Amino acid sequence: MAGAGPGDGRIVLVGTPLGNLGDMAPRAAEALGAADLLACEDTRRTGRLLQHLGIRKPTLVRMDRHTEADVAPRLVEEARSGRVVAVVADAGMPGLSDPGALLVRAADGAGVTVEAVPGPFAGAVAASLSGLLDQAGRFVFEGFLPRKGADRERALEEIAGGPRPVVLYESPHRIGDTLDDLRAACGPDRRVAVCREMTKLHEETFRGTLAEAAAHVAAGGARGEFVLVVEAAPPPSPASDEEILAALRRRLATGASRRDASAAVADELGVAPNRVKRLATG
Repeated sequence: MAGAGPGDGRIVLVGTPLGNLGDMAPRAAEALGAADLLACEDTRRTGRLLQHLGIRKPTLVRMDRHTEADVAPRLVEEARSGRVVAVVADAGMPGLSDPGALLVRAADGAGVTVEAVPGPFAGAVAASLSGLLDQAGRFVFEGFLPRKGADRERALEEIAGGPRPVVLYESPHRIGDTLDDLRAACGPDRRVAVCREMTKLHEETFRGTLAEAAAHVAAGGARGEFVLVVEAAPPPSPASDEEILAALRRRLATGASRRDASAAVADELGVAPNRVKRLATG
């Protein structure tokens, strides 16, 4: 990636290693070396990465979740003036539970080009390690749960009933409470993978039930950054004939026609309409 010239200004989202600096992609290192400014969450941490790579050129600008709204307009203007602005998170891809999304929206609104140099994504790495995905590899990335109140309760309910495995991030200070809340919402036997310090010296993946994971963390495993992968909710049991007939009687008692009642019950219970019609006329 060549240095910026007139009209070449852009914003480049650059993926960085989760922990092991050996995972730094050559193209990502090249992008950092070509940048005029480098927006980062922690200038000291990013400075160590640049030192490791032998890069001295970019001017570092702090952009964390508290400062992104204030810093983004300046970075967009720098790009509009022809400068290359690289953006990194402390680890992984910017904009995924890390600053970056607001800056991308601001750049788009100003007609500034945004590029991405892909890199590690902790959520996908943990999902791969979990063994909880189906053959299609589908999962829901939730990021950090709301910390308290109705928003947290609603998120836990969605996880408990969701048809896909859910990937969560959590800090060492809150991992115990989050596992306890997940156990209460999903039941103690729901399976979970607890990934800690991925790609680092003390990397660990614990696989078991939510009850087992909570006990493991309580026994001394609450160190480092965590990614949780929670098993999908089990599929609902198919409705019995007795349940279908009871639902039909309730609908018919309200004055609904047999046809409308059958259609409503099929939708309500998730069963084949022909099965409901057969029972309704049997």
